[in-house]
Amino acid sequence: MDKFKVLMDLVQNWQTTLGLGLIPLLTAGAERHFSTFAFKCPCSEWSFLYGTVSLLVPAAALLLLGYMLNNKTWILFTGLCLNKSKLCRFKYMCRCLGVFLQITMTAMVAPVSWIAIALLNGVYFECIITGLNFTHLKSFLCHGRSDSCQIELYKLPCDKTSLKSTDRDAILTTIRAQSQVLGWLVIASIMLVSLLLTCVARCNSPVSYLQLKFWKAYSQKESNFLDCYATKHAEKLAERNVKSFFEMEIPEPLKTPPRNAWKKISSFYKFGAMDKYYSTVHKYVETCKNPENPMGVLSTKSGNISNPAALDFVDEDTMML
Repeated sequence: MDKFKVLMDLVQNWQTTLGLGLIPLLTAGAERHFSTFAFKCPCSEWSFLYGTVSLLVPAAALLLLGYMLNNKTWILFTGLCLNKSKLCRFKYMCRCLGVFLQITMTAMVAPVSWIAIALLNGVYFECIITGLNFTHLKSFLCHGRSDSCQIELYKLPCDKTSLKSTDRDAILTTIRAQSQVLGWLVIASIMLVSLLLTCVARCNSPVSYLQLKFWKAYSQKESNFLDCYATKHAEKLAERNVKSFFEMEIPEPLKTPPRNAWKKISSFYKFGAMDKYYSTVHKYVETCKNPENPMGVLSTKSGNISNPAALDFVDEDTMML
């Protein structure tokens, strides 16, 4: 039992890293399945378009899915259109754009993984290049070969050409090598950019390493408790209302946070150098003098929703509604 608890604690402490590692693995499995069973190069004038769509459209779909599954997306956009006064402020919109860029960086993991793995596979790039009507490229691939090579280049992936098998294999090997080089360059570039951004974020961190570690643990625990208490309270409220309806009795009093309270804890956390709070919930419970009428709590400067990059994790574990 103790070993199981240690394992669960390890998974909980590293769940963000494990999640980011699991996404490329799932993407790799999906790409492998699609390229094996669904992708069939038409070997016609449609080859370039078909290969390009098969490479980029799934990546775009994964990007949109990343936006949809990120809690920060809904924190940012929920009620945004109703704050017309803030939407007209250039400073506020710039900060919204900054948050959206942070969301995009997280959402890019899956689509970039798809593109990199697809390039390492080579079949998409092979279909794209052979279907590309570019004279210089055809001359390069068919250099020293028969005149029919450039005319029948688009047929190479389907083995429908009159070329020798050695020539066909040599051309396809060259294309796949180019594709794999691009794939590894994409992977290396993403890892380098990720490392540099992490280093820059940590270099500008307003808190120490151990406090940052504590902050992450607190954020995760708070999110878990918020989910648990919200579910239990919703269950109690629903049970009370249904029971009161069927038994035709006046419902028993049951305190629920007012709308203003939900609105204030649903906003983005804003770091302040003099603050001692670790989240909007923490600040709310520490500063709210009248929980039933929390109008004056969390009064910050209008539009302040951006944080140091090292504290980007604070709002990620907020309960998704």
